[in-house]
Amino acid sequence: MSRLPFELFLALRYLRPKRTFVSVITLISIVGVALGVAVLIIVISVMSGFDHDLREKILGFSAHLTVKEAGSVMKQYPQVAAVIRQNKHVLGVSPFVLGPVLVETQGDSNRAAMQDAPMLRGVDPATEGKISKLPSQIQPGGKFDLSGRGVLVGVDFADNLRLQVGDTLSIFSINEIKEMMKAREEKRDVTFLPDDYEVRGIFDTGYYEYNARVIVTSVANAQDLYDLEDSVHGLFVTLDDPYQAEPVKAQLEQALNYKLNDGTFYVQSWMDENSGILEALVVEKNVMFYLLFFIVLVAALCILSAQITFVIQKTREIGMLKALGATQLQISSIFLGQSAIIGVIGVAAGYGLGMLAVTYRNEFLHFMRHATGWELFPRSVYGFGELPALITPHDIAIICISSFIICLLGGLLPAFRAGRLKPVEALRYE
Repeated sequence: MSRLPFELFLALRYLRPKRTFVSVITLISIVGVALGVAVLIIVISVMSGFDHDLREKILGFSAHLTVKEAGSVMKQYPQVAAVIRQNKHVLGVSPFVLGPVLVETQGDSNRAAMQDAPMLRGVDPATEGKISKLPSQIQPGGKFDLSGRGVLVGVDFADNLRLQVGDTLSIFSINEIKEMMKAREEKRDVTFLPDDYEVRGIFDTGYYEYNARVIVTSVANAQDLYDLEDSVHGLFVTLDDPYQAEPVKAQLEQALNYKLNDGTFYVQSWMDENSGILEALVVEKNVMFYLLFFIVLVAALCILSAQITFVIQKTREIGMLKALGATQLQISSIFLGQSAIIGVIGVAAGYGLGMLAVTYRNEFLHFMRHATGWELFPRSVYGFGELPALITPHDIAIICISSFIICLLGGLLPAFRAGRLKPVEALRYE
């Protein structure tokens, strides 16, 4: 004799595969739930991975806070830096110069000269290690050396312009270009020769936007290019906790404008500077969750359809059970148990499939690229060389629990209808 409660025993027995239309619908329901859960796990994990990795890449190359002065330059930056260092959350302060430049490679008989217009970032080599991970991101064969006319370029920038360590790169400053354009309008002959820089290293931050659009030199070289003399564009600041940037930002603004008797200082956090893309990722993740959840709702409708048909087919059995003393709750539990079993099997299968897909996501992308030649995840578009993913227990729990509840709700109406049947009505046509 079975040790299972008779409601569960009958629910399992009724779910045994039989070559009927109801069995086909039941199988489709399980597959639908599994696919819905799997797709949700894959998409939400990838979106979470994007958000996490993007924050890591930003924090690895950019400062937590950027301090600027109203206007274009900061003249007394050593005094400003001294005030900033008094904050207990500050780990490092470093001056910077940041702006666009025009660069040109040295052509020869084998290749023509190539041009680009990246952002030039002038940094202090002595303190850059406290601000970013750039010194540790130099590829083998190069070195973090900005002495003299040294320059560092990103790996994608180097590929685009076919640069290698030791090559020469000519850099035109914006000021020089403006002066030549002004002289041309005034019909004067003015020509500026660009400064030649040696590529000392090629860095790889893991983020395409930085690798392809930023070159790095020393603050002194950048000051010469922009005719800043002893001024800089601002100060980079790193904190002990980057996610405390907003409160520290307010503290620094208050301290700077009070202690230096000046109201022209303002501070930007790394979240302010990248708010557009960070907020877009959060919105996309939420929208994708709600849209893809309709897959599970469709599977729940299949469960509803199968259970309604099943209740009609089992009307005689329901009448006999009622005549033998089965209660309304027990009859309802039989059919609700079927929905629960379908939900458990579907959710478990979807969880396994989703975790498998997330684990081997990059292997699948590499296989598809080699097999078809298609780049399913272009680095130039998404900014990452590999497809990121982050599996969070909170997201997985929400997906699995809510999917199971949807499955239960799909069978609630037929189960309630079966429990309400009266023995006389059920056996009327028997």
